[in-house]
Amino acid sequence: MAKLKTGDMMPDISFVTATGKESSTHKVLDKDTFFMVLRYIGCTICRYDVHLLETRYHEFKRKNAQVFVVMQSSPGNVMEDVKEKKLPFEIICDPELVFYKELGIPSARDVNELAPPEVMDALMEKIGKAASLGIVHGKYEGIEEQLPAMFLVGKDRKIKYANYARNIIDNPGIAEMLGML
Repeated sequence: MAKLKTGDMMPDISFVTATGKESSTHKVLDKDTFFMVLRYIGCTICRYDVHLLETRYHEFKRKNAQVFVVMQSSPGNVMEDVKEKKLPFEIICDPELVFYKELGIPSARDVNELAPPEVMDALMEKIGKAASLGIVHGKYEGIEEQLPAMFLVGKDRKIKYANYARNIIDNPGIAEMLGML
């Protein structure tokens, strides 16, 4: 599928969450909704992003918005990773890469495109912050070179914002996401 842009309609994609809930994109669009498309739950950067979202999710709720995290991970691996933690948002499990294909989210050609030299300082800083919280790499899953993406969709199903990351850290942060609401 071609990449989505502002004003396009969000396709209706069926999904299953890590907690076993079945739904679709159109069924959950009752408020402004972010789809934060990451790699997999074992990825240090992805784990850190999930942690940051968890700590500030109440701010999305205050703005009457929600966030779904999409990962290549299996439900079992996500549940094993988050253990007894009750996340305030759902993780969509997409080991078949349906979201990635439907939304036209590419993979990097190689590790140098995923993490090019010009982002290494910022990447290492993010990894350091994750490590200071005890967040380390877990199980590998899916496509290692998968690029992330971010979509903000209104309840009218129209894309308000679309970002196809050029590298592993080229996605808006939590503060930037909140500023879009």
